[in-house]
Amino acid sequence: MEISDLPVLGGRYKVIRPLGAGGMAHVYQGLDLSLQREVALKVLREDLIEDPAFRDRFLQEARAAANLLHPNIVTIYDFGQDATGYFMVMEYVQGTDLKTLLRRRGRLPVEQAIDLGIQICAGAGYAHRAGLVHCDLKPQNILVSPEGRAKITDFGIARALASIHPDESSEVVWGSPQYFAPEQAAGGPPSPSSDVYGIGVMLFEMLTARLPFDTDDPARLAEMHLTTTPPSPRSFNPGIPTALEQIILKVLSKEPSARYRTADQLGHVLATFSASPPTPELQATPVAHEVSLEPASPESETMRMPLSPAGAIDWTAVALGLLAFVAVGGLIPLWLFIALR
Repeated sequence: MEISDLPVLGGRYKVIRPLGAGGMAHVYQGLDLSLQREVALKVLREDLIEDPAFRDRFLQEARAAANLLHPNIVTIYDFGQDATGYFMVMEYVQGTDLKTLLRRRGRLPVEQAIDLGIQICAGAGYAHRAGLVHCDLKPQNILVSPEGRAKITDFGIARALASIHPDESSEVVWGSPQYFAPEQAAGGPPSPSSDVYGIGVMLFEMLTARLPFDTDDPARLAEMHLTTTPPSPRSFNPGIPTALEQIILKVLSKEPSARYRTADQLGHVLATFSASPPTPELQATPVAHEVSLEPASPESETMRMPLSPAGAIDWTAVALGLLAFVAVGGLIPLWLFIALR
């Protein structure tokens, strides 16, 4: 869709430039003419306007995210329809998505990956507490500002927890095969721990610059999520602390009950790990005892005992010893006299 086709949406939102496109919509940078603020405009693709399923999904995304007000979730401002079709007005986030960031930089430093993971958990955890499962957490749906602020977007396939039945199944699997949880791959019901799994895959990718499971065959990829043990992150990046690797592998457990139940729990674990001092690896390296050549401070001098040079005779000590011997020896006759009496 050309920019010239969308000069102003709803008589209020001016299109400035394209930002990207997905399977369901085009995204533009825009300007709210009423409030004079930058916005992001998400416009449903023309070829999908007549499809009720995609229209409903587009509206569902707007409704799902409209009530989520959190620093780590993209805010929805408005939703509308005009002659051009359906559009959504969102907070404009300067920066890029996490996937593009990883392509540019490769793996991230441990501290940065943990920080982004904590922020993603904060946003997803807020959605969980609000009764929503995102169902499609992946780097493409995480916007990162130049200041390092992470924001979750695209709640297009989000599910309300109240509408999810434990025994439901579906032949149509929604989500991204590289990031969805084993239960999603099997067509089972999603849960907050499904989002936790997606965050775990992102942590793996941020720290290793690769995915735990990757193949061009979607069916094979789903099978790997279901049955294959994930590789060790440290095998690709030895700089990952062992404790952090254990957290990631727990999050990538096949059974939802073996993971952290919500993103809030995972975020708390990551925050605790981040606040803990690093534990050095045990090494059989001899410790070298260094001798300081700097002059000691006066305080340290008061704690020292003066040492006599080796071989020197302390005449004061000798004299005191002789006096003690004479004194004791002089008392012996007195003791004998008293005893004989």
